[in-house]
Amino acid sequence: MNSDTSSSISSIVYSPTNSSYTSILEFSIQNFRFISSTTPKPQFIITPTQESHIQAAVICSKKHNYLIRVRSGGHDYEGLSYISYRPFIIIDLFNFQEINVDIKDNTAWVRLVLPTHGFAAGVCPPMGVGGHIGGGGIGFLMRKYGLAADNIVDACFIDVNGKLLNRKSMGEDLFWAIRGGGGASFGVIVAWKIQLVPVPAIVTVFNVQRTLEQGATNLFYKWQNSAHKFHENLLIRTIIQAVNGENGRTIQVVFQSVFQGTVKELLPLMQKSFPELGLEAKDCTEMSWINSTLNVAGLSGQPLEVLLRRSQQSKNYFKNKSDFVKNAITPTELKSLWKFMLEEADNSSPVLINEPLGGKMAKISESAIPFPHRAGNLYNIQYVVTWLDGSATARSLETSRRLYEYMTPYVSKSPRAAYVNYKDLDLGMNKDMNTSFKEASVWGEKYFKANFVRLSYVKKKVDPENFFWNEQSIPT
Repeated sequence: MNSDTSSSISSIVYSPTNSSYTSILEFSIQNFRFISSTTPKPQFIITPTQESHIQAAVICSKKHNYLIRVRSGGHDYEGLSYISYRPFIIIDLFNFQEINVDIKDNTAWVRLVLPTHGFAAGVCPPMGVGGHIGGGGIGFLMRKYGLAADNIVDACFIDVNGKLLNRKSMGEDLFWAIRGGGGASFGVIVAWKIQLVPVPAIVTVFNVQRTLEQGATNLFYKWQNSAHKFHENLLIRTIIQAVNGENGRTIQVVFQSVFQGTVKELLPLMQKSFPELGLEAKDCTEMSWINSTLNVAGLSGQPLEVLLRRSQQSKNYFKNKSDFVKNAITPTELKSLWKFMLEEADNSSPVLINEPLGGKMAKISESAIPFPHRAGNLYNIQYVVTWLDGSATARSLETSRRLYEYMTPYVSKSPRAAYVNYKDLDLGMNKDMNTSFKEASVWGEKYFKANFVRLSYVKKKVDPENFFWNEQSIPT
């Protein structure tokens, strides 16, 4: 690779002959499905420390006909940020972790805390902001402030020609597209300027577990019909899985919440909105907003420094899918679902993570950013199937697909919507660089609905030769 910055870039370029190549490549791979001797490997890994390194990498890759994969946290569910079946390089943004906060302006430039300032983002600590915000960014503050991408005010972006752009120089069409449309289709997102939002000094968290024997079916039915209408300070998500009970396997529903306020404020609100859960003070814990992120991530009691870890403490094989629900699944239908899940528990036990919408999410237009799943949706579902033994891969993938097929009657239709940050190649993929808009619409309309048309328009405008291509990139 040759460029004007070759002397400085040589120290951050790794080829397969370099002793650190494999460790750098595998460090941010979160899914064991994509670590094997047959997984395609990059020709080079670039670990830039400044924007000019990325600009040089883009220009060089075009010259030498390499595809580019941009990796932030490595959480792409299908490995598209670090895998290609054509010659490619990885631009790994490991070194871009700077945060500059402007309290007067209530904004922060983030390249990758304060007690009463937060950001409407996700719940997985090592997740990179590039892809998270680029796909929308669901999190515990979304019912009050919207998605992460709804709270972006500027961006630092490198285009197909290696030019460094901000919101003003890139124009509003491109700025719209990269906030929820998947930034990797258009270029390299180097930094986001985020709108900070006020959070109380004290928040309250709870994780209440209920099994079928404890009335989980009716509680979940009530949750479906009411969680999207709760006070905007109250977001309760549910996690459903098969567990061992006193009399054998049963279904457990966990009601998990981060409430923006004290226990004293929460309890009367719960008595009014969801008395059936029977929440008591002993179920609740008060803490700061930043410590609540540890709690939700299963890291309670650990120092805040663990949030800076780039890699997850434990990794496994997994396959995830997603849906959006517009009408509550009835108790009778839920009982059939429980039966299905219990039968699958002997193979690869699936987990359903359900996140309520409503609140601010229902007040923002479907076309405000590319993420279109707004008013009319009760909640979204993330289906998670994990396994530890590679020999179980085929069986586990089949479990995931059977569950998704089983849920067809109960979820959104025309299109059956999906969340782009829960990437799923089963929905369809680009077969080559010349995949048509009509062919790509098979999966694109599931992620973006009518916004897919505008995204394709922007793609043609900023990357007409489709240099930033992947199996689910926006078509030209």
